[in-house]
Amino acid sequence: MTQEYKNKIGIPETHTLKLISTDRKVKKGVDTDIYVYDELDQNGEKVNSYTISDSTSMYPPFNRTIRWE
Repeated sequence: MTQEYKNKIGIPETHTLKLISTDRKVKKGVDTDIYVYDELDQNGEKVNSYTISDSTSMYPPFNRTIRWE
């Protein structure tokens, strides 16, 4: 999944995402996983942080939305 997030956000291939924390919320039929990642450059230095919300509807058609800030 990390590669999927990197592609969506537009993070360079030479950079990595380091998982810092996770959380989960369920509200009104939507299951949302919340991830906090640090973006590390090729030298392992932190260059950015992202909070990614990956939401999936619990009912058909099971729509999925990925947002980040």
